[in-house]
Amino acid sequence: MAQFGFENDIHSILKLDMPITNAPMARWQRKASSSNAAALSGLSPGKSANASLGSSKTPSKTPGKNKKVTPSKMGGDRFIPTRNSKQMDVASFLLSKENEPVDANNSTSTAESQKAWSMSLNGYNLEDAKILHLGGKPLNAPEGYQNNLKVLYSQGATPASIKKTRYISSSPDRILDAPELRNDFYLNLLDWSSRNVLAVALHNSVYLLDATQGDVTFLMSLEREEDYVCSLSWTKEGTYLAIGTSDCKIQLWDVYNQKRLRSMSSHTSRVVSLSWNDHVLSSGSRSGHIHHHDVRVADHHIFTLTGHSQEVCGLQWSPDGRYLASGGNDNMVYVWPRVQEGTASQSVRSWSEHQGAVKALAWCPWQPNILASGGGTSDRHIRIWNVNSGSCISSLDTQSQISSLVFAPNYKELVSAHGYAHNNVVIWKYPALSRVAELNGHEDRVLSLILSPDCSTVATVAGDETIRLWKSFEMDPVKKAKERLVKSTSGVIHQSIR
Repeated sequence: MAQFGFENDIHSILKLDMPITNAPMARWQRKASSSNAAALSGLSPGKSANASLGSSKTPSKTPGKNKKVTPSKMGGDRFIPTRNSKQMDVASFLLSKENEPVDANNSTSTAESQKAWSMSLNGYNLEDAKILHLGGKPLNAPEGYQNNLKVLYSQGATPASIKKTRYISSSPDRILDAPELRNDFYLNLLDWSSRNVLAVALHNSVYLLDATQGDVTFLMSLEREEDYVCSLSWTKEGTYLAIGTSDCKIQLWDVYNQKRLRSMSSHTSRVVSLSWNDHVLSSGSRSGHIHHHDVRVADHHIFTLTGHSQEVCGLQWSPDGRYLASGGNDNMVYVWPRVQEGTASQSVRSWSEHQGAVKALAWCPWQPNILASGGGTSDRHIRIWNVNSGSCISSLDTQSQISSLVFAPNYKELVSAHGYAHNNVVIWKYPALSRVAELNGHEDRVLSLILSPDCSTVATVAGDETIRLWKSFEMDPVKKAKERLVKSTSGVIHQSIR
């Protein structure tokens, strides 16, 4: 019997499905008992609920070092964030409302009213109280990262393919025949008014082209056949036209009434250049003198500028009316101040760097102190001057005679007209003076170049007795070029001035 009792004791010890009476307390039992003891001690009167927490923390009193907190053994091994009970209630309410049907008609008004009620009752928007809320913009991919799937399956256009490129037609928009046009480098036979009327001088006659309607009107003709028109210049308003002639006179015409207002005589040789500054008309002649005329008074000749020793073939007032630039066959460029009554006028700048006649002059419309000048066959250089400092900012050899210059403000470019040896028009990027495009078509040297009032088109007149209009500066043009390499001229408007 004693043997059987011993075996039963052995079997009872080896069984694992029964609790071990003498074994130590399990870890979870110790945690539960300590949590219960802490809760009871926190609820007992006269003791602080945070006493155990305070006793378990050992703050460091060493100044200048971070404080370290010893975690309490009573709180378990998980971190549970502290949430506001009101936010938990609101989150529970939102979860319960997700399964309710939404009326599409009242969804917008309901959302606005809910936001208003939430702000007034809770002090914040319900949408901001979600337990999991992703806010802010998504982070951009690192530079250089490329999604292979997007490259393979995306049908969207790449930035390179949608980049807008400016198309400049190599053919003129319109060609006008100009018979009996004088092939003289020093004359200025073309000007464009602010009312979109183009004036051109053919030998001893002047014709007007309405660029909007396309109508051509005869304005005037000199009495003597041997005389010829040397220069043209519109007033700022575009209603009056000044005409310089080979018989040393200047005629002033009212173009809309086709009436000559007056004829002014002061020069001793032909008048080849004209430029307006309000009511003052400046004129340059072969004698090298520049005359100022006040067209409002009978005694119109108010001042004479002497500096050039040969023909003054280039004359331009600055856009702000402060300075007058003059260029001559003596290879000189002068800048004159505005005439003040009772004071002698001396040039503020004079440059002799050009090695040929200076007919081409242009003021920069967006930089009033910048002047561009171009030299003739012996020089062929474009030079950019700073009038304030008197320095030459840049210089470019164009390898061709320069007859005219104009700034195109729509794209901040400089346009030059050329004679021998290229007989073309070149568009340059300003201020880099890099070549943008070439406009070829004239069969003889280009004599003059003028910009339209909307700054989208340039008109050129050449020794081949043609006037060509190039629409090269339209803002954001929508061009549909069917044949860019070989474009026929069948669509070009061909018209005669006469």
